[in-house]
Amino acid sequence: MATAKQLDDITECPICTEVYTDPRVLPCVHTYCLKCIEAWSKDKQAGDKLACPLCRKDFVLPSNGVGDLPKNFFVSNFLQMRELSSVENKSSPCEACSGDEVAEKRVAAVYCVECQQKLCETCEQEHKKFTGTRQHSTVNIGEKIMNERYFETLSASCDKHTGDPLRIYCFECKLLTCMMCYIMDHNSHKWSDVTAVAGRFRKQMATDVEHTACGVEICREMLQDLEKEMKDFEEQIGKTEVEINEKAEHWKRKIDVQKNQLLAELASMKKKRMKQIESLREEIERQLLSMESYKKYVDGVREKGTACDVARAASDLHDRANELVKFDSIKRALSDLGHADVMFKTTSENLSSLQQPSEHNLGTLQLAITKAGT
Repeated sequence: MATAKQLDDITECPICTEVYTDPRVLPCVHTYCLKCIEAWSKDKQAGDKLACPLCRKDFVLPSNGVGDLPKNFFVSNFLQMRELSSVENKSSPCEACSGDEVAEKRVAAVYCVECQQKLCETCEQEHKKFTGTRQHSTVNIGEKIMNERYFETLSASCDKHTGDPLRIYCFECKLLTCMMCYIMDHNSHKWSDVTAVAGRFRKQMATDVEHTACGVEICREMLQDLEKEMKDFEEQIGKTEVEINEKAEHWKRKIDVQKNQLLAELASMKKKRMKQIESLREEIERQLLSMESYKKYVDGVREKGTACDVARAASDLHDRANELVKFDSIKRALSDLGHADVMFKTTSENLSSLQQPSEHNLGTLQLAITKAGT
């Protein structure tokens, strides 16, 4: 028995999630609307490989494209069942007497499986009177649950010979054929009536389902193992990340201490050197100021002083001039100050030693003084 929900599950395309239109089945047994699989394969050519949208299993496109993919008659039958079980079909007109000149169109009540016609109650009674149609199977239209008898009496028709039922199974070709196809193409092959072979195939399907069920359990166990492995791995990743962050923070603190020590040492070097430079600069600036003042004063005496003024100051001013042009002490101070080179030495050994942080991981400071003439 099939419920309305089961009909929905069977008759809806996984791609467009709508009711199938012209359902086609792939070698992996997944079914799609023809239009959907055509859109899926739009960039492919005949002979190319195409992956199933669901299971990703590859198959080769037929010579005439996806249009050559086999129809899924099982799904097609369910589509017909869905249509017949819909509420809307309760008001469908009878297809047997719809062409008659009747005052009122009769509503179809049943569906004849063999004739594939919707019949009103009157036509159903007439149907049962004739010998050729008396044994035909009918189902009530609009029932929420369809009888299995519907499928038992269904007979697929041949694509080549319209209306001829497919009743012969060819073992060599593994095809279901009509009588005419058998006579034309399969008469030398081993064959069987479809109803006779169906029981064997059902048993084979049951065995295959059992094997698949075992495979399902194996897959679930593998998934559980994989989930456990993923969980364990994620835990290890998280634990290692914590260790890395803790170690990095530990090293960072040590490096920060070293950095601060080196910067303090550098600041001390700067302070000491700048003090020496500032002291010497002040001395040179005083000397320069004295010389400029002397020059200005002497120029004034020489240009505006009286003869007596010049004569009185000449000897002292001469001695003062000799004193002002003596730079020996300043030159010695400049020589002692020399040229300073500040160097920060770090090597690859310092970087590799980060595995065991020490007080000299960052490197060392050096101040080299080069005196003039050395």
